Amino acid sequence: MIKSVTPVRVRYAETDQMKAVYYGRYFEYFEQARSDMLRDIGLPYSQVEEMGLLLPVIEAHAEYRRPARYDDEIQICAFLKEKPVARVRVDYEVLRDGETEPIAVGYTIHSFVNSGTGKPTRAPGQFLEAIERAMAKGSR
Repeated sequence: MIKSVTPVRVRYAETDQMKAVYYGRYFEYFEQARSDMLRDIGLPYSQVEEMGLLLPVIEAHAEYRRPARYDDEIQICAFLKEKPVARVRVDYEVLRDGETEPIAVGYTIHSFVNSGTGKPTRAPGQFLEAIERAMAKGSR
């Protein structure tokens, strides 16, 4: 398993009239955590695209348990639990600093798509090798 943690301080602009983080923002937090995780294991999105690969989201889910509020310090944990083949699933937990119960959980599923043809493809060897190395090292 690969785990990456992205710290975020909730900005006022991310909250709604109920003074809670707007539900759609969690998907932006997930995206940032996923991007940070790929960078941490040596696969920044720019390099993935240089491989001729795109990773569109084909499914997304979030479960909101308790609200995050303006100025809260939160951690977005991204997990890659298994090696991808034609798809990759990334799981997420959002934790308020100092707490162990997630305030939100979710996942995204991505397809591997050839950027030249727009057609689905399998994960390339270079991508899989980076995942294997990171899984062997453990999480950060």
